[in-house]
Amino acid sequence: MKIIEVPTTKQLYVVSGRSHLPLAEEIADCLGVELGEPNLSEFANGEIHCRYGESIRGADVFIIQSHTHLDELTLNDSLMEQLIMVDAAKRASAKRISVVCPYYGYARQDRKAEGREPISAKLVADLFRAAGATRLVSVDLHSGQIQGFFDGPVDHLTAAPVLLDYCRTDLPDNLVIVSPDTGRVKVAEKYANKLGADIAIVHKRHVKGQKNAVEAREVIGNVDGRPCVLLDDMIDTAGTICSAADLLIERGASGVWALATHGLFSGPAVDRLKNSRIDKVVVTNTLPLPPEKQFDKVEVLSVAPVIADAIRAVFEDTSVSEIFDGENLS
Repeated sequence: MKIIEVPTTKQLYVVSGRSHLPLAEEIADCLGVELGEPNLSEFANGEIHCRYGESIRGADVFIIQSHTHLDELTLNDSLMEQLIMVDAAKRASAKRISVVCPYYGYARQDRKAEGREPISAKLVADLFRAAGATRLVSVDLHSGQIQGFFDGPVDHLTAAPVLLDYCRTDLPDNLVIVSPDTGRVKVAEKYANKLGADIAIVHKRHVKGQKNAVEAREVIGNVDGRPCVLLDDMIDTAGTICSAADLLIERGASGVWALATHGLFSGPAVDRLKNSRIDKVVVTNTLPLPPEKQFDKVEVLSVAPVIADAIRAVFEDTSVSEIFDGENLS
């Protein structure tokens, strides 16, 4: 019997949905590849259609999509679009399919806070797995436990390298890293250790039964006469971050900077931030920032190199955690 030997070749295929093409294009540039063409379109009734423009049989496919609202595309549309792209890739015989979600939708619904609630972050993970995804890549998930929701490898990236560089080069010395609530204390401690800074904590409470309603109560730690950096994973309606900034100023802080990975800026957020006592609002480009959400105080940093490094490591079967010295795992 004659045995036919075929040399194994690896094909990297990076493609994007429509929610945040500029970020996907920047990631592709960092990788030195061109984005694939998914030929996304909609039927008259709004159903989404996808057909890849080239063969992806045997390819390592990375499907990039931030779950967000943009123009006519709702967050749910962007999520469904990515699921459909995964299904199309599976049926086109892709070897491995990685979903890259710079911002993972429904991440805040990661547990039951009250009775009769869903755990929607788990549902989203199940949907990706059912569609055919073999790996999930995301940046600064709202809680680390979401990594366990997906039945497969999860690469939990962090924007820390980008935000830390900003702190070192653009902010005053003698910083205090401030956690806006007790849930972010570990992250704040990591930043403080890297920067040789002190740490403070804002004690707050959620108003029961009201979404996005919080009350800042007290500051634990000395901020008098010190520049303060409020550190969070996201800024949504900005109620938490603005009330925390007011409290820090009342306790004598010389200035307040707000740093977050994800700038959602929903509802009253832009007006609140414009009129707040925050000196600068720094976010990354995990989410698009349309013109109506841009204002003088905001600065956007790019996480494209971080995501590109992770995609390259996955494709080459090397360590992703080494990119972050293992500090992306919690």
